[in-house]
Amino acid sequence: MMYGALWRVLPGPAWLRVLLLLVLAAAVVLVCFEWLFPIVAEYMPFNETTVEGTGG
Repeated sequence: MMYGALWRVLPGPAWLRVLLLLVLAAAVVLVCFEWLFPIVAEYMPFNETTVEGTGG
């Protein structure tokens, strides 16, 4: 449903709509990797990697 709405809102012929959707998708991925993921990473438990030895 959302993809159909995006398709109808974008101007131009089909090839231009595909190009615009690819550019928009790349922009969303860039924003996620540059700003969103670094902010969220501070709150994830993956940064606490400690391995306790058995004293063997």
